Amino acid sequence: MRHLLTTSALAIGLAATASAASAQECGDVTIASMNWQSAEVLANLDAFILEHGFGCDAEITIGDTVPTITSMVEKGEPDVAPEGWVDLLPEIVQGGIADGKIVSTGASLADGGDQGWWIPKYVADANPEIKTIADALAHPELFPDAEDPGKGAVVNGPQGWGGANVTGQFFRAYGAADKGFVLVDPGSAAGLDGSLAKAYERGEGWMGYYWAPTSLLGKYEMVKLGFDAPLDEAEWKRCNSVPDCPDPKLNTWPVDRVETLVTTGFAERAGPVMDYFKARRWDNATVNKLLAWMTDNQATGEDGALHFLNESPDVWTQWVSPEVAEKVKAAL
Repeated sequence: MRHLLTTSALAIGLAATASAASAQECGDVTIASMNWQSAEVLANLDAFILEHGFGCDAEITIGDTVPTITSMVEKGEPDVAPEGWVDLLPEIVQGGIADGKIVSTGASLADGGDQGWWIPKYVADANPEIKTIADALAHPELFPDAEDPGKGAVVNGPQGWGGANVTGQFFRAYGAADKGFVLVDPGSAAGLDGSLAKAYERGEGWMGYYWAPTSLLGKYEMVKLGFDAPLDEAEWKRCNSVPDCPDPKLNTWPVDRVETLVTTGFAERAGPVMDYFKARRWDNATVNKLLAWMTDNQATGEDGALHFLNESPDVWTQWVSPEVAEKVKAAL
């Protein structure tokens, strides 16, 4: 009996030592929360899992894409950018990886950031011939302009948005004005959301710029229109994404790569946490649904993370070992 007690005590001691070593190995970790919903909830989700599942001392810092990733490359901080839209600054990201300053653990959004022109699903269902932008532009009567119902409307993003610049160039490339359409400036992000929501609640036609993942696409079922030309990356860089380019051609809007970036210093000491970041990814449909819940409940990123952990264990338990999953569940 004495031998069994001694063995048990030794096992407990070894487990405690291993747990302490794991926490020490991970240590302090700073996680960047960008200033939009999906990035905010993902940062909080990572912080909870790292703290309770891996014993890290996680701290969330507020940032935005360009300054955060630039700081990671130049200063080695913060440690993690959970949702890095890397195509917004490809030279900095590629240079940082090449110089051994940062590491990409792979996609955080499995299907990438999805931008383009959207219409309500009820319009698409009632008009199955409409598959692409060209198809929709053949029917201005289905998407009437609020100011001049005799014309069709394409609702743009607010001025200053990259997506608004591209939409303007697509509008020109398709000759939409000659097809009876006007390009509508909503004035603000709230104006864009309000335009879509108002039309949807009334069952009216609407066509315009939007993107995923977003709470609005989690609430309202929309269909993204297809494009009428294959992707030409050279042409995209030359003209489609350049607002003053005079001769835009038809093209496909490329999917934005959205990846998790970590500093090399953190990657070298993170141990099993790196396996988590390599496995952790979700799709736009999952995120849209979560963001819609957050908006309806005026929830913070922390609220959203806890809701997801409680409601979707079938998703997040695939990212971690059974032992880590049990620790996270116990913390909930």
